Amino acid sequence: MATGNGSGTGAVRAALWLVVAALAVRQVAAVPGRPPGQRLTEPETWTGPGGVLRVTGSLYDGGRFTGTPFAGLVLRPLARTAEQNLGVVWTFGSLLLVAALGVVAARALPGPVSRRTALLAAPVAIGLLMVSLPVRTALHLGQTSVLPVLLVLLGCFVVRGERAPGVLIGAAAALQPTVLLFALLLGLTGRRRTAVTGGVTFAGCTALAWAVLPGDSWAYWVHHVAGAGLGGDAAGLANQSLHGALLRSGLTGPAQVTLLLVSAAAVCVLGLRRAVRYAKDGQLLLAVAVTGCVAVAVSPTTWPYQLLWVLLAAAGRVGKRAADRRVWPVVVVLALTLPGTTLLPDIGVLHPVRDNVPLLAALAAACAVPFLPRASPYWNAPVPATYTAAAPPRRRRVASRPSLLLELLLIRVVYSAYAQIRLAATGGRGTAERHGRQIHALERWLRIDIEHWANRTVADLDRLRDFFGFYYSTFHFIVPLTILGVLYVRRPEDYRRARSTIGFATLFALVGFWLYPLAPPRLMPGLGFVDTVHGVQDFARPDYGGLTAVTNQYAAMPSLHFGWSLWCGAMIVLLAPRAWMKALGLLHPLITLCAIVATANHWVLDAVGGAAVVGLGFALARLLDGARRPGAAVVPGAAKPWDDRAYPAATVPVPRPPGGTVRSRIR
Repeated sequence: MATGNGSGTGAVRAALWLVVAALAVRQVAAVPGRPPGQRLTEPETWTGPGGVLRVTGSLYDGGRFTGTPFAGLVLRPLARTAEQNLGVVWTFGSLLLVAALGVVAARALPGPVSRRTALLAAPVAIGLLMVSLPVRTALHLGQTSVLPVLLVLLGCFVVRGERAPGVLIGAAAALQPTVLLFALLLGLTGRRRTAVTGGVTFAGCTALAWAVLPGDSWAYWVHHVAGAGLGGDAAGLANQSLHGALLRSGLTGPAQVTLLLVSAAAVCVLGLRRAVRYAKDGQLLLAVAVTGCVAVAVSPTTWPYQLLWVLLAAAGRVGKRAADRRVWPVVVVLALTLPGTTLLPDIGVLHPVRDNVPLLAALAAACAVPFLPRASPYWNAPVPATYTAAAPPRRRRVASRPSLLLELLLIRVVYSAYAQIRLAATGGRGTAERHGRQIHALERWLRIDIEHWANRTVADLDRLRDFFGFYYSTFHFIVPLTILGVLYVRRPEDYRRARSTIGFATLFALVGFWLYPLAPPRLMPGLGFVDTVHGVQDFARPDYGGLTAVTNQYAAMPSLHFGWSLWCGAMIVLLAPRAWMKALGLLHPLITLCAIVATANHWVLDAVGGAAVVGLGFALARLLDGARRPGAAVVPGAAKPWDDRAYPAATVPVPRPPGGTVRSRIR
């Protein structure tokens, strides 16, 4: 058994490293293929013929250069690099920095860790870094934002001694001034000599830049207030700092400055106190991440490529239940990987949250998230999932509810991905109409071509036309979401399978949209169909209202309108306790079938395709559910898994370095 587990872990590890290699190759190969103005825009701006590192004027003329004067001093030799080689060399070097950062972060995880975690941590960390928004932006722009993060991690976890770590952190602060907060962290955790060395190094590097570039240093530190006025608009969405959020809220002038200073001071005090506590608890990587999140929030400008600290906060453990343990890492990864428009719907009241998702994640990590201490009885032994005991072992299901936040996030992300793929899955109008003629001919051969009769009949009856139009436009989303909500509250063990079933069915449908673009009857010229929902259409320039630019009108096969309604009917028939509820459940797919045909939005065979993908979804969910091997089921009379007596605090000792300080652990 151990051999099998080891070989399985080895296979997963090899696959993860292959994914990392593919991401790296893709990134390196993408550089030569992009036009000169769209690749590594920052280095080209710095080192091109008129680049700020070549001209004799100020680095900050025009606001193109946003780094410190010391960064300009260090980067100036790049102006002599051959421009044709700069792209590949810069990208390859940046990828090496990302790989080194991932390896150091993986080895800095607080122990004890399992052998599986130790083997998989490095490729997982590097892969997440590569797909994250900060690294993608840094690689696209050619920014150096990975270097300060790596220098801090090297100073905290790799380099030994008292002075060398301080030199690394001081140099990082000279490149990114808010990193100087780490010197304060070192001082508060007992490493005063290292903290002083970091401060002296920062001052020395800054003084060197003042001596060589006095005008630029004055412009950066005084005129632009430590770079606050450089780069893009500080009120733009790209600036994910407290300063940017307050400007976006409409505050300006003394009120904004006062509120910024008060809130920044509060975040610094609370965040650094938490970081010190985690450092003394042996969670050094989390302490570094929390301090970095404080720097993200209080910096005058925090651009997307400077948000790596937030991703490191995923190392913290949150939640007593095993089902909740994954919520925080998933939230962090989604917030640092996907845009806010994907995570939250376009609703006015949610815009302040949607526009500040990375900042809110940083503030949560710095000030709010209740990370578990290592002395917690739940650190290595979270409350396990409970299983239904009424079914055979291979059919038992998880009886506890999954995290509501995680479910809502995943539903939103999956739906956004569905909408994007559906929009992209188009083969052109000609292909879609050719497939429409094929479907129409097949239905005539099968003698099921009732679409024209149904459409004309409904079009002539105003009340029936309005009813089917309303039903088609309204119940498609309301009924499935209602069923999922009821199951989540009342039947969590069935909710998981139901959610998986409709998810798999939608995935299969996307494959159909991609492989077989199909024009619905209402978009087939010459067949005499009437679009009873959108009105008479000009086939050269169809108008579907607000849907024209946001959905693919040729994604008709299979019909998810009918597929989702059939799923709803099946769920109600299988789980409803009363006969009249089951009857209503059967009515919904029947009325939906009439609606999609009568409004000329689908062919009859589209409904057959919708039924097929739902059947495949049920089959795959059943297969995966039967393959699960849950642990112990709930046994009457046994100790409840959430009983604190089952997890004595002494089972997870907190390792303390000699002398009661953390000096030997933060090297």
